[in-house]
Amino acid sequence: MNAMSTTGYANATILASIITEQNAVVPWENLELSQQQRIQQAIISPNPPSCLVYPHTQAQLAEVIATANRNNWRVLPCGSGSKLHWGGLAKNIDIVVSTERINQLIEHAVGDLTVTVEAGMKFSQLQEILAKSGQAIALDPATPKSATIGGIVATSDTGSLRQRYGGVRDQLLGITFIRADGQIAKAGGRVVKNVAGYDLMKLFTGSYGTLGIISQVTFRVYPLPETSGTVVLTGKLDAISQAAKTLRNSELTPTQADLLSSKLVSMLNLGTEMGLITRFQSISESVEEQSKRLLAVGQQLGLNGVIYSAENEADLWQRLPEQIHSIPTNSQITCRIGVLPSAAVEVMNQIELGLIHISSGLGIVQLNNQSQILALRDLCQSHSGFLTVLAAPLSLKSNIDVWGYMGNGLDLMRGIKEQFDGNYILSPGRFLGGI
Repeated sequence: MNAMSTTGYANATILASIITEQNAVVPWENLELSQQQRIQQAIISPNPPSCLVYPHTQAQLAEVIATANRNNWRVLPCGSGSKLHWGGLAKNIDIVVSTERINQLIEHAVGDLTVTVEAGMKFSQLQEILAKSGQAIALDPATPKSATIGGIVATSDTGSLRQRYGGVRDQLLGITFIRADGQIAKAGGRVVKNVAGYDLMKLFTGSYGTLGIISQVTFRVYPLPETSGTVVLTGKLDAISQAAKTLRNSELTPTQADLLSSKLVSMLNLGTEMGLITRFQSISESVEEQSKRLLAVGQQLGLNGVIYSAENEADLWQRLPEQIHSIPTNSQITCRIGVLPSAAVEVMNQIELGLIHISSGLGIVQLNNQSQILALRDLCQSHSGFLTVLAAPLSLKSNIDVWGYMGNGLDLMRGIKEQFDGNYILSPGRFLGGI
């Protein structure tokens, strides 16, 4: 990529007059190499963005976006940048805007089980704050140490905990966001300003920054469980399939339950065949009883079964997403899939490395090449599902439909994009259909 142009320097100068804090506007050539590489994984453009901008307040963020809109600058929003390499490639970006320094706790209503925070707060930091009151957000993002709250919402990033608590949008109570024209708007919670006709919290969840920039979020929170225990069953395909079906139809109440490919089972040192990993979290008597009942189901089916607890269990659930979301190599591809839960075992049998949540049929897999993507996408679609490429080499993303959308809602989505961002300055090209 070429050095920053004269126009780029002008952009940075204008933005520096808006945000006067030190190092708030960093020209491209002054960015660390790792930052440049992270941004380059997310964009397709003959020239790099002029700068990376760090507003310190929601008001500054609003003014930055209003300025971008007036000048028709294309903006790539992010938090810490941990998921910039997910989704489609943004096109011809002029500036990158990070919410990382808009990161204050606004309110924690302990008795009401709600928390309101600015979008740039790290997920791990928020969980530490909530833990002091015996509470937590029931989400498990791919990179909990680096992920920001806004980035989690923008990419709809949660994992196995959806078994009990649902996805990101199910736990949102309110959002504040910056519109493409720089106006601040709110939805849900203590509504000050809303847009009639849309459920904005659901629209913004998983929109990848294409409709507006999330600046503040209100979540419901949950009490921390007294005890936790995990049952791992491994064995033959048919037996694992029956165990998963029995678990889905039982009165057992796991917080997490995933099918694991045989390679993932091996990488976690749990065995050599397909696995079913199930976590129970409640009072100690309930966890013990439910774990024993599931272990007995496995024994009747001829499956190997082990119960994990305390530090061993915590280590297991920490390592699981790390194996799936490791840093992409030159050939590694990470995809999000979805199928009917009844077809999850059949699909998992065709996957070398991955997991599928048994209640939703959603999962994460790693593939090695484009032909594997297309074959698995066909299989998922034959089971009323989908395959979306999250992370992949730039060359592959430039030559494949990342989203693979087969529905009939694209015209509606484009109409919504026109209403929210008629100039297409926010994450242009990153969402499906080039939105």
